[in-house]
Amino acid sequence: MEKIAIMGCGWLGMPLAEKLVNKGNEVFGSTTSEDKVSQIKSIGATPFVIKLEQNSIVGNIEKFLENSTILILNVPPQRKSEAEFTHKLKTLIPYIENSPVQKVLFISSTSVYGDNNGSNDEDSKTSAETESGKDLVKSEILLQGNKKFKTTILRFGGLIAEDRNPIKFLSGRPLENPDAPVNLIHRDDCIGIIQNIISKDAWGFIFNGVSPDHPTRFEYYSAKAKQQSLALPVPVEGKCKGKIVTSHKLQSILDYQFIHPNLL
Repeated sequence: MEKIAIMGCGWLGMPLAEKLVNKGNEVFGSTTSEDKVSQIKSIGATPFVIKLEQNSIVGNIEKFLENSTILILNVPPQRKSEAEFTHKLKTLIPYIENSPVQKVLFISSTSVYGDNNGSNDEDSKTSAETESGKDLVKSEILLQGNKKFKTTILRFGGLIAEDRNPIKFLSGRPLENPDAPVNLIHRDDCIGIIQNIISKDAWGFIFNGVSPDHPTRFEYYSAKAKQQSLALPVPVEGKCKGKIVTSHKLQSILDYQFIHPNLL
């Protein structure tokens, strides 16, 4: 049994916490909203209200970390200014260093790779174009460069599930770069990969978490529109060829088998 702190019990973090509790782990879950405290309690985890700010942390961060050996950082950066999240991490890291936490799992994103960058695996050079992507690259370097704990970076593609699919916003609307491949991953696989990293003690690595299936944007969103009886998106020709992000190390190191390998 592991003692695990999850910073960020939202759309992904809450079901992840529930899965880890059901596997017999002791889980401490943080949220920025008082409204979610009762929900975290209901799944058997210990709730904390924690807010990361630029130069301070609101909430009892010491108590949140004091009984855990694993910390899952599931707090995405905002699309505001470059290095905003990195500044928040610099505030958080001394608390991690002074806690029992020995292993950190940082949930990052495939936005660290350029949008017109061809094929990318875990050894590819990062070439982020967005402010949040550049922020993630700096945050990854900051965490993996710390010698007081081991950090594994997990770069997820676009997150999807039955209750979350971009077609709801794209139906009947212009679809840019329709021939570019998609890099998506189902929430079930996100949770499965995280569980495998913990159970196989895979720390100090970088993993891409992306489905092996890469239909074009138009193929994928058209199929989803038909499944939900929605209007098809309208393709708009663009110059961006897109990128494909592969997840080879999930298979070679974790021997992970995708739950949802076929996006269509």
